[in-house]
Amino acid sequence: MAIEGKSEQNAGRIRLGMVGGGRDAFIGGVHRIASRIDDRFELVAGAFSSTPEKSKASGADLGLDQSRVYDDFTAMAKREARLKDGIDAVAIVTPNHMHYPVAREFLKRGIHVICDKPLTATLGEAKKMVAAAEKSDAVFVLTHNYTGYPMVRQAREMVAAGELGTLRVVQAEYPQDWLTEPLEQTGMKQAAWRTDPAQSGAGGCIGDIGTHAFNLASFVSGLELDELCAELTSFVDRRRVDDNANVMLRFKGGARGMLWSSQVAPGNENALKLRVYGEKGGLEWSQEDPNYLWFTPLGEPKRLITRGGAGSGEAAARATRVPPGHPEGYLEGFATIYSEAAEAIHAAQAGESVSSDVVYPTVQDGLIGVAFVDACVRSSGRNGAWVSLNL
Repeated sequence: MAIEGKSEQNAGRIRLGMVGGGRDAFIGGVHRIASRIDDRFELVAGAFSSTPEKSKASGADLGLDQSRVYDDFTAMAKREARLKDGIDAVAIVTPNHMHYPVAREFLKRGIHVICDKPLTATLGEAKKMVAAAEKSDAVFVLTHNYTGYPMVRQAREMVAAGELGTLRVVQAEYPQDWLTEPLEQTGMKQAAWRTDPAQSGAGGCIGDIGTHAFNLASFVSGLELDELCAELTSFVDRRRVDDNANVMLRFKGGARGMLWSSQVAPGNENALKLRVYGEKGGLEWSQEDPNYLWFTPLGEPKRLITRGGAGSGEAAARATRVPPGHPEGYLEGFATIYSEAAEAIHAAQAGESVSSDVVYPTVQDGLIGVAFVDACVRSSGRNGAWVSLNL
C-alpha cells in the first residue's frame, strides 16, 4: 500500500461485485472509492437494492453492463459463480440484518467476502457466519476501517514490541451528535434502519459505533476481554435502541478499561479516541486528528509521532500513501483493508499463505464484536451486572 514498490504487488485487478450500496446509500460509495484507491479492484457486478428498479438504475449510474446488474443477491451469486469472468469477491454493504443471508450465498460458492461491520445483527447469525466462512475456501474480511489508519498500526506495533510494558488501562470512546433529535421519526433512511432493532440488531449506538471503539481497543492492545458491565440508555423519546453506552471492561491478565459511545453528544462528529497505558508509558490517538500519535514514556516528556515522520515504523509505513503533512484518513483507512483483502485473495488464488504483515479484521473478530454487543445488552438488562462474552 505504501507508494514505494506498488508496481511489485500482485498484478491483476480483482473482479468485485457489490450487494447494497445503491442510490442514496452512504457506505456503498465509500466502499467503491476505497476499493479503487490502490487500483486493486474493479467493480463489475451488483445487486444494489432490494428494489429491482433501483438496482438497475444504480448499476446504470455506475456504468455497469446491465446484464451484470441483478434484481436480488441470490440470482447474482448463482450466475456470477458460473460465469468464466465472474466476480472474485463481493462487498456486502447492506443493513446489518442482511449480512448473513447475503454472505452465505457467496461463501458457499467460494466467492470471497468483504463485509461491512458489524458482522451480523444477532449473535446466533454471527456464529453461523463463522461456520459458513470456515466451511468455505473463501477469504472473509470485515471492514473495521479504523484499524487501517497508519498511526493505529504504529500504536499496535509499539504495544506488541513492549514499549508500554505490561498494559494496565485501556480507554476508548466514540461520541457523535447526529441522533440527538429523533431523525428516524422524520423518515431519514440512515437513522431509520440504524434505530430499528429488526435491522440493526438489539444494540443501537453500541452496535453502530461502540463496536468500532471496542474493536480498535482490542486491535491495538492485543488484549482479550474477560467480562464487562454496561449501562445502555435511550435518551430520545420513543427510540427503540440505545443511543448512549457506558461500559466497564475487565481484560484477561488484569488490565482494566472503560468505553463510552454516544450518538446524542452535541458538539461531537466522529470523535473516536483511544488511550492505552502500561507500566512503562502511554499512547493517545484521535480519529479526527489521525496523522498524530502521542507517546509518553514514564517520567519523560510527551513525544509526537507523525505519519511518515521520525519514529514511525514499518507497520505504519505499509499503510501510508502520501507524504507527511498531507491529510490521510477515513477513505484511506478503508483502502488499507481493501488492499489487504486483495493480498489475501491473491494468496488464496495462488494456494499460498498471506504475509504476516496483513492484519485485516477477520470473521472471528466480527464474532467477538457481535458477542460484545450481546454482552452489553445482557448486562444492561441486568442493571449493569458483570457478564462474559457468549462465544
